[in-house]
Amino acid sequence: MDILLALAGALDRFGRAVGKSVRWLAVLLVLIQLAVVVLRYAFGTSYIWLQESVLYTNAALFMLAIAYTFLVDGHVRVDLFYARWSARGRALADLVGIVFAVLPFCGLLIWASWGYVAVSFRMGEGPMQVGGLPLLPWLKALIPTMAVLLVLQAIAIALRCLAVLAGRATTHLPHRGGHDAPGVAA
Repeated sequence: MDILLALAGALDRFGRAVGKSVRWLAVLLVLIQLAVVVLRYAFGTSYIWLQESVLYTNAALFMLAIAYTFLVDGHVRVDLFYARWSARGRALADLVGIVFAVLPFCGLLIWASWGYVAVSFRMGEGPMQVGGLPLLPWLKALIPTMAVLLVLQAIAIALRCLAVLAGRATTHLPHRGGHDAPGVAA
């Protein structure tokens, strides 16, 4: 179990590093949007590549941060019953959710997007509009990348769920104080 918890900790550290890196895209997004607005309303001009960069930055921010959001339990959840359950009950519920929802969804997303992305790269697909950014294949590549990042984080959480069910950890969510288990990163 210690090896599995160490693996979960390593996956958490990777997810945390990605999340902390891409959070700067939020600042970039605000600055780009500000530039678009100032250019349009103060100077009466605009650039398609700058407008498209808002879309690219927004897509990169949300798709690359999804695993980090899962790590810190920041996704939307309706806690009618979950909040009242024991740590073992929550771990079991999350493990079932990972096995029957998250992993199949990610597998389907990777399978469905792989050809779509490959064709885009193979064709050398250009910008969405004349004068736009010539990065469309890379934008599309964010789809399977997002799914892979989410799979890695789901595996880490699932491993900690198993540790809770085996009595080796107090929680499967590392930010909620279950740091007594080996390999659970803060």
